[in-house]
Amino acid sequence: MVESYEAFSLCIRAPGNDTDQQQEVEMEIREIMTTEYQWVTPATPIQEAAQLMRDQNIGMLPVFEGQKLIGTVTDRDITTRCVANGVDPQSTHVNHAMTRDVVHCFEDDDLQAAAKLMEEHQVRRLLIYNRSEEPVGIVAHADLARNPEASGLAGEVLQDVSEPGPSHRPTGH
Repeated sequence: MVESYEAFSLCIRAPGNDTDQQQEVEMEIREIMTTEYQWVTPATPIQEAAQLMRDQNIGMLPVFEGQKLIGTVTDRDITTRCVANGVDPQSTHVNHAMTRDVVHCFEDDDLQAAAKLMEEHQVRRLLIYNRSEEPVGIVAHADLARNPEASGLAGEVLQDVSEPGPSHRPTGH
């Protein structure tokens, strides 16, 4: 089951970033976040989730069970956990591919906080929550890149997000 979720936009500010390299951008997340987004349930077939991502040109879907957010599923999750393992995308459900640990910002975080989270967790998309722990939007690396005031910050995030993890670093052979 695929649903559309319309959230309201809230002001997002974050504690200062202690990284001198990061570009200072005085902008609130609400100025660039997406407040209307598609979502799926754990029982949604992988193929349906992938088709929705293709049709909407998106790379992440929140996964809700009733009113509760229980995870996210990304195009990479589907590729590495399903396609690479040869599972049937019509009979396999999102709960087999989804990530349960959701990386998110709160409504009082700013762009630097979002960028720092993306870098630390090597993710390109974040859910935005209000302080009642309700999802109110999504911000993606592409949102940073499309905004002229945040494009330098987007470059820094891309560089750090694109760093290979320990299992993908060259060994020098």
